[in-house]
Amino acid sequence: MEALLAQRIRIFVESGQVRSEVADFVRTELDALAADECVVTEETAGMLTSHLLMALTRLRDGEPVEGFRTDDIAAAELADHPQALRRAHAVSVRAESAFGSPLPEPEINFLAMHFALLRRDTP
Repeated sequence: MEALLAQRIRIFVESGQVRSEVADFVRTELDALAADECVVTEETAGMLTSHLLMALTRLRDGEPVEGFRTDDIAAAELADHPQALRRAHAVSVRAESAFGSPLPEPEINFLAMHFALLRRDTP
């Protein structure tokens, strides 16, 4: 994992914003993306990393999830990226196994948008 991206995760843990098991889960997901030939760097996956860290922390802590508006533009974007949506659903299944609850649909959709952008930015 790129040093700057690893540092981002470390800062979240050291500041007490996320627990180490959430950080470990996110590292594993980022490694899987890299193994799937995505370019996973601070520049390309920094926002994805922060979002996933906080979404999983909210899930683990039972906090409410802010809604993701699936307006016409977002719906069209997700429709054009079924692989991103499938990956987001798979992350949710793994999150349920690890933390006892799946990600809610708004989080899955937002995560899918991150995956679609990451795939777009990978040559």
